[in-house]
Amino acid sequence: MRVPARLVPLTALTAASALLTGCFAGGQPATDDSGAGGKRIRVAMMQPPRSALSPLSDDAFKLSRWSTAETLVKLDADGDAEPALATEWTQSGPSWTFTLRDGVTFHDGTKLTAEAVANSLTKAAAASPKPRILDGVDLTAKADGDKVTVTTATEDPLVPQRLSSPQLSILAAKAYRGKSVDPVGAGTGPFELTKVDGTSSAALDRYDRYWGKKAKASGIDVRFVPDGTARAASLRSGEADIVEAVPVSQAAVLDQDLITEVPMPRTNTLYLNTEKGVFKDAGLRAAAREAIDAESIVKGVYEGRADVAEGLLGPALPWAAELRKPVKRAAAGDPGGRTITIGTFTDRAELPEVAAALQQQLQKAGFKVKLDVREYANIESDALAGEFDAFILSRATVLDSGDPAAYLYSDFASDGSFNIAQLADPAVDKALKKAGETRTGDPRRAAVIAAEAAVLGADAAVPMLHERVIQGDAAGVTGAAHDPRERELVTADTHVK
Repeated sequence: MRVPARLVPLTALTAASALLTGCFAGGQPATDDSGAGGKRIRVAMMQPPRSALSPLSDDAFKLSRWSTAETLVKLDADGDAEPALATEWTQSGPSWTFTLRDGVTFHDGTKLTAEAVANSLTKAAAASPKPRILDGVDLTAKADGDKVTVTTATEDPLVPQRLSSPQLSILAAKAYRGKSVDPVGAGTGPFELTKVDGTSSAALDRYDRYWGKKAKASGIDVRFVPDGTARAASLRSGEADIVEAVPVSQAAVLDQDLITEVPMPRTNTLYLNTEKGVFKDAGLRAAAREAIDAESIVKGVYEGRADVAEGLLGPALPWAAELRKPVKRAAAGDPGGRTITIGTFTDRAELPEVAAALQQQLQKAGFKVKLDVREYANIESDALAGEFDAFILSRATVLDSGDPAAYLYSDFASDGSFNIAQLADPAVDKALKKAGETRTGDPRRAAVIAAEAAVLGADAAVPMLHERVIQGDAAGVTGAAHDPRERELVTADTHVK
């Protein structure tokens, strides 16, 4: 039985804190040794880099959260594009022309030019695998004076939003000289990435030639702490100033004034392998869906700090619930004692508990259930290769473009790069294609919901709950971002008093 958070002994937190010994010097806020003013900010991050901080991977979001790598455009609270490294843009059919901001230099001292921008975008478009935001998109970029023209094979209304993805960050030419992309000293943000120590730490210094507002902090010291109890303990002990992804189980034992909870576009979903194994049978997928009691998981595992899912898109996108209609699904078959293997990972502390709860629920429904739980870095390739009958994933639904069509395509299109469900359904592909091609606004939102309905109708995935961001900020921290999209964390305004 799970121990309620309020009964977790403080000795457990003390022991976890020992895991961080040496992570941040002393346990007091780091002082500024540069003489420029402003203390350094100590950050405890959840997941270590998976691809040596390459911006062409999910590591790009770390670079964005540290304000070291920037994109041509950024998104406002509504998901609309606004200027960043580009000041304006115009569309002509499948081509978009972006005017670059004057006076921007990379951290290596070279100037931001149209050639540099075109180089970064070309490298991303040619990468294998492509960044998720370019799934199904044939993109080219060419320099023209102080402007860059981005062209897609077919007219794409979401080009500006796509270019806001951290995976399309613009880096100096030196970042691309090797076989992998090295972001050290190659960004344009208010903080310069100066050192990366494998999967254990990273360091950034304030970049005084930044084109925008000068950073208030002199730098950032990052430690990667996959253990959720240890991350929470670092906030309680004063060893970290900002802690991302505080586990639900630890939130109750922390000073409530130090944590912030924000509904986010992240859905905890059970992906079912539609290509082979037990769940190739639509009736057995339906049986699994009907067996799941998401409300008990929200109450028991998340202690009420989550929302029961009605679809893949949650309350962070309020229009989804307004447009959603009942979905026609297959009738449930008889599991008949068939054995299934469910995979998930430890990096998000709640997921192993979710897996254990699902194991009980599915066994009660007539399945025999095995669990395979590892760190994400050691299980992702197997999940993408379809090695599991089912996989539990905490998935951001508008992470890349502010628009859920890209997430739906990546995860459920027959050629999607993150198709854990191994789905290849012509009706789903058709709905996804329509959603991606529809102009922004109400028509696009309706097409997105139609695509969601196609996925749900196939029972390729069972959305269980929508998560909330739980972030810890020490008492002296001011100006830390609380971003539902997980793109921002430490900004130029963030500092420690």
